[in-house]
Amino acid sequence: MIKTDAWVLYAGPEPTRQQPPVAGELRRETFEFSSLEADEVLVEPLYGSWEANLDHALSRNPVDICRQRREDKIVLGNGALVRVLECGSAVGTLKDGEICMVMPFGKRDEYGFAELVYAYDAPGTIGVMAQRTKMRADNLVPVPTDSRHSLLQWATYGRYFTAWDNWKVASTCWRSQLPDVDPADYLVFGWGGGTTLAELQLAKREGFRVAMTASNDRRLEELAKLGITPVDRRKFPDLAYDEARYRADPDYQARYRESERVFAETIAELSGGRGVAIFLDNLGGALYRATMRVTGRTGIVATVGWKTGMRLWNLRATECINRRLHIHTHAWRYDDSITIRDFQESTGWIGQEPTEIFDFDDVPKLASDYLNGKIETYFPIYRINAV
Repeated sequence: MIKTDAWVLYAGPEPTRQQPPVAGELRRETFEFSSLEADEVLVEPLYGSWEANLDHALSRNPVDICRQRREDKIVLGNGALVRVLECGSAVGTLKDGEICMVMPFGKRDEYGFAELVYAYDAPGTIGVMAQRTKMRADNLVPVPTDSRHSLLQWATYGRYFTAWDNWKVASTCWRSQLPDVDPADYLVFGWGGGTTLAELQLAKREGFRVAMTASNDRRLEELAKLGITPVDRRKFPDLAYDEARYRADPDYQARYRESERVFAETIAELSGGRGVAIFLDNLGGALYRATMRVTGRTGIVATVGWKTGMRLWNLRATECINRRLHIHTHAWRYDDSITIRDFQESTGWIGQEPTEIFDFDDVPKLASDYLNGKIETYFPIYRINAV
C-alpha cells in the first residue's frame, strides 16, 4: 500500500425528499491506495486547476459523487500538471521525472469521448488533490520539451482543451447553414468563465466579432487587452429569471424586464441587429431565457456545462422556424489531446500566467472563494508540490 497526504471528500448522508443534499467539506488526512498496476504510474502533482466538477462534487449537486461511486471517501481533482515518479512494468511511453498534463478520462466510449470522468464519477480513481497519486499511463500527456510557455500557463490547459472541442463543433455547425457569409459581420458572445474566454479567442482567430460578460473591473480590463469586447454584467443586475416570482411579484417582474431590455439593446448594438450567432452558455438555469432572447436566426447555443441549472425548456416550433442549433459537448475526444497541445504550443493560444495561486494548505479557502464568487482570475490554481 502507498500512503499520502491528501484532501478527502466523504460521502454525505443519504438524501430524502424532505432533506436536500448536505454540502461536503474537504478533510486533510492520510490516504492509502494500492501499489502500481502494470499500466499505471505513480506521480506527484505540481499545480492543480480548480475545475467546475470540484464544485459539483462538494455541493453534491446534481449527485453525491461518493455515493454514486459506492465509496466512503474519495480524492478529487482531475486537472493538473504532475511529475512522473515511477512507471508500472508495462509502461513504455513515459519516463521518470517527466512533467505531464492529466487527461480526465475515467472511461471512454468507442469514439474516444468521456463516459466517466477520472477522479469524479469513475469508480476507484484517485485525484490530484494529494501529495502522491497514481493513474493509468494513457491519461498523461507530456508538456512539450523546452516549451516557450511556463508551467503555470500549461496548468490552465483543461479549460482550453474543453473549449477547443466545443468550438470545433459549434463553428462547423454554424458554417453548415451559412457557408458563404463573412464572420466579421457576426457576433460570438458568452457568459463569463475561463472556458468561454478560451473559446472566444478561437472565434476571434476565425474572424468573428467577440464579446463577453464580466462582473469586476479587473476581468473587464483583461478582456479588453485580449481584444474581446467587455460587457459589464452589472449593467443588467436582475437578469436571473424565476418564473414563479415573475408571475407573483410585480416589482421583480419590472426589474427583470428592465435588465432584459438593457441586455437585448447591448446585444443588438454589438451584433448589428442580427442577434448572437454563437452563444457560449455554460451557465444555463436562470440566465437561459436571456440567452434565447438574444440568439439570432440560424444561431448556435453551445454549452459544455450547467453551472446554474441543467433543466431547460424550449419551444421546439420556435427553434425549428429560427433554425437554431443546440450544441452539447463534454470534455474532448481523447485522440485529439496531442493535437490540442501542439496547437497551443505553436499558436500561443494558452492561458496567461495565473495570478491567484493557493498553497496546498489553503485548498478549502480556494473552494470557498470559488463557490462565493471571490476568485478574480479565470484560472485559479493550487500548488501541491514544489516544482
